[in-house]
Amino acid sequence: LAGAFCIPLYVPYVLTGRWIFGRSLCKLWLVVDYLLCTSSVFNIVLISYDRFLSVTRAVAYRAQQGNTRRAVLKMVLVWVLAFLLYGPAIISWEYISGQSIIPTGECYAEFFYNWYFLMTASTLEFFTPFLSVMFFNLSIYLNIQKRTKMRLDVFQEVHNQSFTEEMERSPEAKLSLKCCKWEQKESAETLDLSKSKAQAAASSSSLDAKDLLATSLDSSRKLKCCNKKSCKNSASTLSSEKQVKIVSQSTTQRFRLSRDKKVAKSLAIIVGIFGICWAPYTLLMIIRAGCHGQCISEFWYETSFWLLWINSAVNPVLYPLCHSSFRRAFIKLLCPKKLKIQPHNVLQN
Repeated sequence: LAGAFCIPLYVPYVLTGRWIFGRSLCKLWLVVDYLLCTSSVFNIVLISYDRFLSVTRAVAYRAQQGNTRRAVLKMVLVWVLAFLLYGPAIISWEYISGQSIIPTGECYAEFFYNWYFLMTASTLEFFTPFLSVMFFNLSIYLNIQKRTKMRLDVFQEVHNQSFTEEMERSPEAKLSLKCCKWEQKESAETLDLSKSKAQAAASSSSLDAKDLLATSLDSSRKLKCCNKKSCKNSASTLSSEKQVKIVSQSTTQRFRLSRDKKVAKSLAIIVGIFGICWAPYTLLMIIRAGCHGQCISEFWYETSFWLLWINSAVNPVLYPLCHSSFRRAFIKLLCPKKLKIQPHNVLQN
């Protein structure tokens, strides 16, 4: 809208220094221009607030996600508030004050040099939205950091569970534990029997007894080692099943965290560009109104003015770049055939 209506009317005005389209079209141009720029700001606040709810209050947000009526109401409210901020003042200022201060061949708002009105409007149009968007973005970032720490703590706690807890909870582990205990008991009985045989043979040959006793001890140690290996094998089977579950959970958590981080990153980019485009104009407009245009060069004011339109031109590119959902929506609007699957192509493939 800015490129189709506002800029084509403003370019001849800048090049010639004279408004040639009449008083009525001048007011319409001013209303549309202020409306588009202000609604752009308010829409950034609304989108940031929506992302804030989706991250900090995910359950309530998903429950209301299908409510199209509420979404449309919010979008309409943005445009209504944007119009009320400047529209009535542009239309009715000269009638309330009783006279017009705009010379013939010029086109700007009646409140162009009213410092009090501009300060109030700038607070509502730039300072409050900018602080609000920064608050939402910072809250999202802190929430992601807190959630990351909590999920890592939970993952570490689950990952560090001892082998004994696994053995107690799993029926297979209990069976393998009983098996290990029975084999260890059997090995102990074998060791006692071997010892008694060795002691009985000690009377005939002390050397043979020592060899027999050593052999029985070695066999017992080997049996115990075998038993330990079998227990470890059963434990590794159980822990591998649990590790698969843990890995799947951690993968899901990491996906959610990466998605939330992308949201915070995209908001930071949008907020940064919004501040770069709007801060110069807002500050120069307030200073210009205070000194009645004597202390600000026309070049710098025009540059800051064009930055507002650059922000309106950049935003439609920023959102598809930063959000996959916006990309899909834009593709659906501009190239709907790309999202449709042709039945005969599917059958041929």
